Amino acid sequence: MQETSLSDLEVAEEMADAARTAILPFFRQSNLETSNKLNEGFDPVTVADRNAEKAMRDVLARHRPEDGIFGEEFGQVQGVSGRTWVLDPIDGTRGFISGTPTWGVLIALSDQDGPIMGVIDQPYIGERFVGSAEISRSTGPTGSMPLKTRSTSSLAQAVLFTTFPEVGTLEERAGFEAVAKHVQLTRYGMDCYAYALLAAGQVDLVIEAGLNAYDIQAPIAVIEAAGGIVTNWQGDPAHEGGRVLAAANADLHTAALEILRNH
Repeated sequence: MQETSLSDLEVAEEMADAARTAILPFFRQSNLETSNKLNEGFDPVTVADRNAEKAMRDVLARHRPEDGIFGEEFGQVQGVSGRTWVLDPIDGTRGFISGTPTWGVLIALSDQDGPIMGVIDQPYIGERFVGSAEISRSTGPTGSMPLKTRSTSSLAQAVLFTTFPEVGTLEERAGFEAVAKHVQLTRYGMDCYAYALLAAGQVDLVIEAGLNAYDIQAPIAVIEAAGGIVTNWQGDPAHEGGRVLAAANADLHTAALEILRNH
């Protein structure tokens, strides 16, 4: 099968649309069946997760058969192009099964150096955040607007988001709390929507741990396109997951990174 003439962004948007269609019939349904992926702890998955990833893979089969795929629910397929689509059909399944609109569909296109394009899509609200070297944009109920991170220069004025204490070890939680002592406001449990808000200039920092590549590659592309910085807690690339620090600008990134490194 040959690749179509659609641009990468058009393919990503078609995937996001397909995921919306697959997911929304299951959102806020009282009889939704949930499975747990873990023997210890709780990492839920639903039919909506699986259906959405299948729908996105179908789009790729039609338009990008030469590319690889790495998805949360159905694993990895090697491609021959040197590019991989990294998919999280519902980032924030805990939020999804709880009825909160803070989960999202994550789509990244990556090469050997990391993500080169990302989409964060919130189907229920109808918001979509897109970032690459060519575009940095959000669309939603109020229209379309460019994405630009905030210029807050001091931790004392910063707004910090995280999923702690739900995710991470006690040591990692302590590192996060060391930064949280210095900020103006801390909010919890937003999953990928926190990264979207950082790119949109609504918050300043996101600190998390225990992430997988499919959790963070799309947010990296969206945030970097909007002017922000995303690394691990040592200042190195974060596209493989683990401990992540996302900041609106270099000043905040430097200040938060120093605390995390020294903790």
